[in-house]
Amino acid sequence: MTRFAQELDLVILLGLGYQQFVHDLREALAQQGFGDAGPSYGYVFRSLDRRAMNISELADRLSITKQGAAQLVDEMENRGYVQRRPDPGDRRAKLLYLSEKGAAALAAARRFHRAAERDLVKAHGPDAVRTLRALLETIATPENLADPRWRSPHV
Repeated sequence: MTRFAQELDLVILLGLGYQQFVHDLREALAQQGFGDAGPSYGYVFRSLDRRAMNISELADRLSITKQGAAQLVDEMENRGYVQRRPDPGDRRAKLLYLSEKGAAALAAARRFHRAAERDLVKAHGPDAVRTLRALLETIATPENLADPRWRSPHV
């Protein structure tokens, strides 16, 4: 460990590690044609991957206002990541779906997540990565671990 890293609080190091991961992910996505993906898109991708939902359901799942969800979806629709289609159960309502581009961006992000973990195993060994995972699980609360927004991108 460097002298500079030793001078930082552990939680700061965790945050810096996460920031670097996000930077590298966004760079990798940009190289694959998804440079216009916003910072919150991943939450929507994971939410819509399992099933279509309306704006209200998405807002609840993301713990944001309906207006915030609508603005995010409008942006994502304009960039080609989501589609709105009529709800077969309610003609007045629209359901949100991932578009082909959205599904491709999610797949690219999932590949990046898997590769990042493989790289950690190569660099530090499987025991170190298992230990790191176990330590992080003790820091996260059971409620956070159960939150559907955090479900594994490896699925």
